Amino acid sequence: MQLTGSQILVECLKEQGVDTIFGYPGGSVLNIYDELYRHQSEIRHILTSHEQGASHAADGYARSTGKVGVCLATSGPGATNLVTGIATAYMDSVPMVAITGNVSVNLLGKDSFQEVDITGITMPVTKHNFIVKDVNNLAETLRRAFEIAQSGRPGPVLVDIAKDVTANKTEYTKVPIKKIRKKSDTILEEDIQAGLEMIRKARKPVIFIGGGAVISDAGDEVKEFVSKVHAPVADTLMGKGAFDGEDILYTGMLGMHGTKAANLSVTKCDLLITIGSRFSDRVTGNISKFAKNAKILQIDVDPAEINKNVSIHQSIIGDVEEVLKRLNAKLEQQDHESWVNQVLEMKEQFPLKYNPEILTGPYILEKIYELTQGDAIITTEVGQHQMWAAQFIKYKKPRTFISSGGLGTMGYGLGACIGAKVGNPDKTVINIAGDGCFRMNMNEIATATRYNIPIIEIIFNNHVLGMVRQWQSLFYGKRYSQTTLHDKVDFVKVAEAMGAKAYRITKKEEVEVVLKEALSLNTPVVIECHIESDDKVWPMVAPGAPIEEVITEEDLEEKEK
Repeated sequence: MQLTGSQILVECLKEQGVDTIFGYPGGSVLNIYDELYRHQSEIRHILTSHEQGASHAADGYARSTGKVGVCLATSGPGATNLVTGIATAYMDSVPMVAITGNVSVNLLGKDSFQEVDITGITMPVTKHNFIVKDVNNLAETLRRAFEIAQSGRPGPVLVDIAKDVTANKTEYTKVPIKKIRKKSDTILEEDIQAGLEMIRKARKPVIFIGGGAVISDAGDEVKEFVSKVHAPVADTLMGKGAFDGEDILYTGMLGMHGTKAANLSVTKCDLLITIGSRFSDRVTGNISKFAKNAKILQIDVDPAEINKNVSIHQSIIGDVEEVLKRLNAKLEQQDHESWVNQVLEMKEQFPLKYNPEILTGPYILEKIYELTQGDAIITTEVGQHQMWAAQFIKYKKPRTFISSGGLGTMGYGLGACIGAKVGNPDKTVINIAGDGCFRMNMNEIATATRYNIPIIEIIFNNHVLGMVRQWQSLFYGKRYSQTTLHDKVDFVKVAEAMGAKAYRITKKEEVEVVLKEALSLNTPVVIECHIESDDKVWPMVAPGAPIEEVITEEDLEEKEK
């Protein structure tokens, strides 16, 4: 049948099972929006307050559901406003399709009104991108975009469509979409056997879990593997929930703000089994001293990550779930009781701490965990609050911690929270923010209230850019250049003006009462919590130091004496 490009776009979205799009209209996408109007009972469109919010919402939707997130923007500034969100998704391997309009083909390259080379701009931060100049290529391009976004190591794909393509007609035939197969053709038997041999010989193994285990939905396989290897477990920020944070073998996060138990166990181990992690600099610290006593076995879907940041001894390339299935089928039960007990003693000796006398971020997060029974989806912005959320909430399931890891995008969390709630309407979804981050994206509260998306936004207001101030305190002689935010913005009034229910907490006794009320409401809620300006995230590894030199506040005080 003959359809316009806009009609083909909507039909292709329906083919892919897309039920929600986050976007913002404009001249170059008017034909698309007109067609979406006709299909609003099949595809829900969420109008965000800013295109960046749309990209973050699509990202949060994708991370929390495992499906492809879709965002839509017009040409020029609309398209460029998506770039930070696309880069965020790229760094964390999030399956996303960003659709942008552009000027008509005859106006391309002429500096036309709202024209920009968005494919050129996004080339470094997309898995692939396309510009469609012929309606005959549109359907196939869209299908390829969704396939690329989901296959192998996922990532964002951009499809830029000239305006006249959305109006022109061509023949459209519906195509049944094949399920994306997990990458297994690269899993070599000799690599499996070599990995098994390393595990059998190990006396002090540690299992290190990254975001690849979450992306692969390998939670069951990870649990079985940990049990068979009988080893302590550490994770990355992106790996939260792939292994149960309440399990006795879990030692905490590894790296700059990792636990002492995790950092010291990796330093002392003789085998580091790395599952779906790319060895970020925030994890490794001084690379020359990272896991210096260990052989390293790396399991990853992307061969480009092997030996990129850390030199390893053996790799198994393929989807994490598929690799672990094969290892689990052939691995005998191991016993490392002495080593495990040694690590558990470190875990008991070096617990995470905070000041119990005052209102703090960690106290609020522990109350959230208690009142939600660990069943909420937590999204975060970037900074101290993000690290506390990683440390003090125990993530029992994958896709329940959603945060910008690789790019570290301030302003990410609120949009992601909206996307996660839209994708998981029966779940409690809470965004943890700092006051600096809230300033960057507070306009998306209006999106939540427009559609009555019942999210909870919790702002840790310390009146400073907390993480930057922490570095200034420790490494820049307490010269607080442009990190103090004492001004007259009233977040409660701002939230109420945008239609949200809002609370202010200034002391510990108010926390439980306010949280219980917020959790009982079915409406967007903003809670501003006033905490101390100089609260710090501990433990910490100084930049450039090896991870075993992880220090606590007590260590620092002792050193300064």
